[in-house]
Amino acid sequence: MLASAAGLTVSGLGAGARAEVGGRPLRLGLIGVGLRGTWHLRNALLRNDVEVTALCDIDAERLALCEKMLAEAGRAPARTFAGGDLAYRRLLDLDSVDAVIISTPWLWHVPMAVDAMQAGKYVGLEVSGAASLEECWQLVRTHEDTGTHLMFLENVCYRRDVMAVLRMVRLGLFGELIHCEGGYQHDLRAIKFDPGAEFGEQGISEARWRTWHSVYRNGEFYPTHGLGPLMNFLDVNRGNRLESLTSTASKARGLHEYVERVGGPGHPNASVDFRLGDVVTTVIRCARGEVIVLRHDTNLPRPYSLGFRVQGTRGLWMKDGNQIYIEGESMEPHRWEPSGPWLERYDHPFWREEGEAAAGAGHGGMDYFVLREFVLAARAKAPPPIDVYDAATMMAITPLSERSIAGGGEPQAVPDFTSGRWLRREPDFAMDRS
Repeated sequence: MLASAAGLTVSGLGAGARAEVGGRPLRLGLIGVGLRGTWHLRNALLRNDVEVTALCDIDAERLALCEKMLAEAGRAPARTFAGGDLAYRRLLDLDSVDAVIISTPWLWHVPMAVDAMQAGKYVGLEVSGAASLEECWQLVRTHEDTGTHLMFLENVCYRRDVMAVLRMVRLGLFGELIHCEGGYQHDLRAIKFDPGAEFGEQGISEARWRTWHSVYRNGEFYPTHGLGPLMNFLDVNRGNRLESLTSTASKARGLHEYVERVGGPGHPNASVDFRLGDVVTTVIRCARGEVIVLRHDTNLPRPYSLGFRVQGTRGLWMKDGNQIYIEGESMEPHRWEPSGPWLERYDHPFWREEGEAAAGAGHGGMDYFVLREFVLAARAKAPPPIDVYDAATMMAITPLSERSIAGGGEPQAVPDFTSGRWLRREPDFAMDRS
């Protein structure tokens, strides 16, 4: 049988912060309006508390598309900036921009975020791993030096099933958590090579830049979708922290075989030596003793899955198979049962109250909530629910995994980006205040 759920009052920012929200709309600039950036624009145009005042991209066609979107929505034209990689700095000079969302290729994320914080703009930063640990420290130091906030836009933290499980964790249904798993398991071969077997200068969209990482690097490139929700489950940076990790990479065969199949054995890219292992496994140990397993699997044929598993002293939930078992509560001892009724029972108030508004917002509706929380925090000039310390922690997994793999699985210490403040910070993400 299902356990009963308590009544809840919800505040993602805390009641005090939300009380400050008001006045004029947030004046928003978008840096990077490719596929991800235009989703943010589309969702921002549905809000009456946002005014999109500036757009920047190196692609004039993407800017023209966004200008058309603004006009069709009956919104005022935005200032546009193009003409080179550093055009975004002219956008940051505008007094008519309060906040920016950065949705650019990965290597630009940290330089742009640092410049934006130094310009006093509230930053929404799209997800990726970092190129180095120093980049992670740059984000933290810039925030602390300027007092300007950064929200890491990890949308999976707002996925409906993930938020229901978060609620179940906090209500103690799984007991004390012991072991968690997640990952980015997504066949990206047709994205890394587009059109056909092309990438780099001959590619389009993400194939122009993303595939180079698979050529030159070997590590856990995209830890955030799996790790972000697990950090919330385990109170990371708020009473707990990530202490150390080891990473192992399999051999690399998937991309080479794909090029030969699509482009033929004689295609120039069939001779490229791809460094990224087809499956990268990272094992992380937490200060409280929990273990996290992350998997990066983007080069082989497979269905999409983030591979979530949440296991404690009373039971566990596994996303693959939509299975759950709670000792003493499940219908039969030692037997899986469908997780759907449980997830419906413990549906997070965010989704119960605004699920209809979220429909169609992208990625099953979770894009609605990540933008909503960013806008509320930016308008209030309040600390965001996924802050710069969370961003640095998640992004650091990439360079640490690269070091570990290069060292034959050598353990790597995860820096404490909070400088000890994790000991006294309290969980605050989408809290249920029952």
